[in-house]
Amino acid sequence: MHRFKFLLVTLAALAISHPAIAQDASKRRSVLVTGANSGIGLAITQYLTARGFHVYGSARKDEDLKALNAMPNVTAVRIDVTKQADIDAAVKFVEAQGRGLYGVINNAGVAAVGELTAVSDQDVLWQHDVNVMGPLRVNRAFVPLLKQSKGRTAIIGSLSGFVVGPSGGAYSMTKFATEAYTDTLAQELATSGVTVGIIDPGSFKSRGREKVAMKMLTGKYDLNQQLTDEQKKVLTGVQEAEAKRKDPTEVAEQVHHFLSSDTPRLRYMASPGKETVVAVMRATLGRTAQLNASQPAYALSRDELVKMLDEALAEAAKK
Repeated sequence: MHRFKFLLVTLAALAISHPAIAQDASKRRSVLVTGANSGIGLAITQYLTARGFHVYGSARKDEDLKALNAMPNVTAVRIDVTKQADIDAAVKFVEAQGRGLYGVINNAGVAAVGELTAVSDQDVLWQHDVNVMGPLRVNRAFVPLLKQSKGRTAIIGSLSGFVVGPSGGAYSMTKFATEAYTDTLAQELATSGVTVGIIDPGSFKSRGREKVAMKMLTGKYDLNQQLTDEQKKVLTGVQEAEAKRKDPTEVAEQVHHFLSSDTPRLRYMASPGKETVVAVMRATLGRTAQLNASQPAYALSRDELVKMLDEALAEAAKK
């Protein structure tokens, strides 16, 4: 039981109801969604196709590709975001389909837990390879198509890029990195016609935490492993807790807004509840206050800070 509670605490630190739109297939905007086979990626795929988009859903395994191809308005494409050859082949495949490409949603991601003084280099580098280098590789390859369509690209980040917790530091490092990547890419592509954004979800229902639990129990992420009775109890407890989380529909809604709005935002939050929003805002404002107080000679007054906040709120309200 103690081990189960530890797992829940550790995993918590990591941070479709409308009918399809009748639309001629040739006029559907096409969007690439990486990691489309489960969890948030699958929810995004289903939400977008129900609203008139054609989705190139990426996955790595044959069975997942087959399942995606069976879905309406989805074309499966094999992409391991750590393999440049896969990405290059996917670009050629999408080009050959003749639909063009309006959007890229970089959703593929992984997580591993462990205290920073003990977590292995392998686990740290693996997360960076998928969560940070993955979107970098994918965007670099597909941006030429997005420039042609004046399209949009976004990353599914995480509120773990704002709020950190014990044993989730290596994962949070990657999500902090994607925030910087998004801001920089938006500036670099500002004159190209390509719009850039990031959607930061909280803890919604996903199989990712089951995989992390399996790794902690067995050393491997594969969910199809033989377990001892004790291990089964722990994994069952994690699965039961996961089943109580909210479905990631709100994440898909934010993605849809980014892709369809005339005034898309650079940054979106998809929170499962107000408690999470409070934690994120407190952490963000706390950093601002700490930075401001660190150099008294140049510190802004409360009135100056409030004025800046009012200006930021007014600008955000326009979108």
